[in-house]
Amino acid sequence: MEAADDDPVRAGLLRAAERFNRGEYHAAHEELDELWEATHGRDADFLKGLIQACIALHHYARDNYEGARKLYAGHRQYLAPYRPAYRGVDLQVFLAEMQRVLQPVARAAPGTEPAFDPAAAPRLEIGPRT
Repeated sequence: MEAADDDPVRAGLLRAAERFNRGEYHAAHEELDELWEATHGRDADFLKGLIQACIALHHYARDNYEGARKLYAGHRQYLAPYRPAYRGVDLQVFLAEMQRVLQPVARAAPGTEPAFDPAAAPRLEIGPRT
């Protein structure tokens, strides 16, 4: 993990990304939620979008397809204004990966949803500051 340079939001994002990429979506959500509660301004909706992405995958991984469907559009709406990248997150890539994984669930008829595949799960990569 790279140094956060005394930026608590970046440090929290790095911790959340580690958890997210291990498939610990609820733990990543908790990390981001703490940041969100202490954040004001431009970062707030960005963090809210990441929180919703975490919980959408948390629901999907636990076969709560309705919960995943409900958060599918929400995370996209919150994160879209920050494209192409924000705080080191390439949102073009992240949103495309989330769509690839969640769109089949969102479009499936109840009872026909594809099973969650951890090997195909999106990754949350935090690159250089943008």
